[in-house]
Amino acid sequence: MTTIRVRLTLIYSGLFLLTSVVLLVTVNLLLREALKTRVARLPRGGLALGPRPQLPGLVNDVIGYQWAMTTFTVGILTLVSLAVGWLLAGRILRPIHRITATAQRLSLSTLHERIALAGPKDELKELADTFDAMLDRLERSVEGQRRFIANASHELRTPLAVQRAAIEIGLPEDVGEIRGTLLRHNRRAENLIDALLVLAQAEHGLDNRNPVALDQVVRRALAETGSDRVTVTGRAEPFVVDGDPVLLNRLVTNLLDNAIRYNHPGGTVEVTLSRGMLTVRNTGPHVPQERFGDLFEPFRQLQTNRGRGAGLGLSIVAAIAEAHGADVRASPNPGGGLELVVVFAGSEDAVPATDDSSQR
Repeated sequence: MTTIRVRLTLIYSGLFLLTSVVLLVTVNLLLREALKTRVARLPRGGLALGPRPQLPGLVNDVIGYQWAMTTFTVGILTLVSLAVGWLLAGRILRPIHRITATAQRLSLSTLHERIALAGPKDELKELADTFDAMLDRLERSVEGQRRFIANASHELRTPLAVQRAAIEIGLPEDVGEIRGTLLRHNRRAENLIDALLVLAQAEHGLDNRNPVALDQVVRRALAETGSDRVTVTGRAEPFVVDGDPVLLNRLVTNLLDNAIRYNHPGGTVEVTLSRGMLTVRNTGPHVPQERFGDLFEPFRQLQTNRGRGAGLGLSIVAAIAEAHGADVRASPNPGGGLELVVVFAGSEDAVPATDDSSQR
């Protein structure tokens, strides 16, 4: 597949060579006819030119030399035209490369960057200015959504906290099941709101990145996770990720909670962090291959998982992984259960965040 620069180079070189060849061939043909006409008008003998029978051979030698020089010149012009065409095409396409590089570098955390293309007001300048104007509108939209998320976090959590306090203080424990039911639904609503806010934050990207020791995050999550139903084992090699420590902790926690919740009594959960790959493998019900795409969709639950959660756990995992430039893969385990793998692109040479910076 040829690039636009190659095609422009071939077009420039082809037009230049076509013009040059037509010009040189026309000059050679006219020169040959002119020489033949002049020779035909010369007298039959002459001291300078010698006998006339030698003149046709001299004309052919001159024409042959001229054609040889023409072929050599066309070869040189071919190389020169290709080099000049390549440089000229690169100079013309330089603004396009700048626009492309800016677009590839942009994310929700770098929307403040602009192309700011300088130069004459031509089609490329108009394209760059249009792209910058689109980024202005997108940045304003994202900032509005972030403000909405911050306001919603405050406005939604405060009434639920007041409601929980009213239930715990206002209702005595001897009122029966109603107190426990209200508290359970209140806690479920708080968890749902918290999950939605984390999902929205992850989908909007990272504002700041810090080196985070992912192996410490995994060990801390394993230490804080306990279950009487399943056996949890883990192994973590040192690995550092540039990202948000709170979101990375939420990613690991959600993977563990999902592996424990969707398991059967006496099952196992195995967590491994090795060479930038976080693997969580569990036993449990069989998951059809055609339903794997639903695992990472918000509020999409398998039939066997109904009523066990809000259906946001793996959606949050996928959003956090994408914000950190990681890839999430799912595959079935023989006999039931899943193997979830998060592949990070991190640097082991980075300085990890301290325990204090990992908690916010």
